[in-house]
Amino acid sequence: MTNRQFLHFSALPMSTRMVYTMTLLVLGTGYLFAMLQVFYSHAGLDGNPNNISAQDIRTAYHGSETDTRLVTALKGPMAGMLPEAERAVIFKWVDTGASAEAYESQVKPIVQERCIACHDGSNPHVPLLTSFDEVSKLVARDTGATIPTLVRVSHIHLFGITFIFFIVSSIFTHAYMRPLWLKCVIIVLPFLTILTDIFSWYLTKWVPGFAWFIIASGVVMGISFTAQWVISMWQMWFYTLPDEITECEGVLPILGGTPKRRDN
Repeated sequence: MTNRQFLHFSALPMSTRMVYTMTLLVLGTGYLFAMLQVFYSHAGLDGNPNNISAQDIRTAYHGSETDTRLVTALKGPMAGMLPEAERAVIFKWVDTGASAEAYESQVKPIVQERCIACHDGSNPHVPLLTSFDEVSKLVARDTGATIPTLVRVSHIHLFGITFIFFIVSSIFTHAYMRPLWLKCVIIVLPFLTILTDIFSWYLTKWVPGFAWFIIASGVVMGISFTAQWVISMWQMWFYTLPDEITECEGVLPILGGTPKRRDN
């Protein structure tokens, strides 16, 4: 049977390991910032800005049974854009009926000073806040992310995250791990969780209980990314292969001394 050499990290040239190392460092940093983005865009939708809860996820995708779109935004991703006192003025305006008169005297100055720079119509993906009519559209009950928004974000995530895990998993294939099925599971899981995460967005839109699937998918994806990153970096620079593999130049032996073809 033809021998197949197991190309462990230690068999790769120094230049290749440097490329892999720097790639992992950059992607690892990017993943951390992605988690921060998730936190800042979702935390606080349930009124508690200190953590992300299942209620935050339900509100983001399914909507809120009690709050309007404007209130949900000011409790969540836009909370840091206004002082607490000014947010309280807007909350009171919404609770008291969101009249045009109160808007002109109390809310419009806040919008003009704090919001209009970004919500002037130059970005089609953020609400327009240039008039009372536009602002009043956000006083309707929050129904969560719209289908067009989910479609737009879905294709970005499907392409972008797939490329990230293709790169990380390709590097991870040079790691030595037994049993082999565990290594395969660690490689396959993030690709599956990309799909379950995306489809759970749409399911949560109609059935809020599926928010737990979004949370579970994110946790499993994060564990898989961390495992591949840590194992790859460790074996690239600090790990020593077992003697039987090192002596056979990466080919695992079988009884009788004849090398056996074995996947890495």
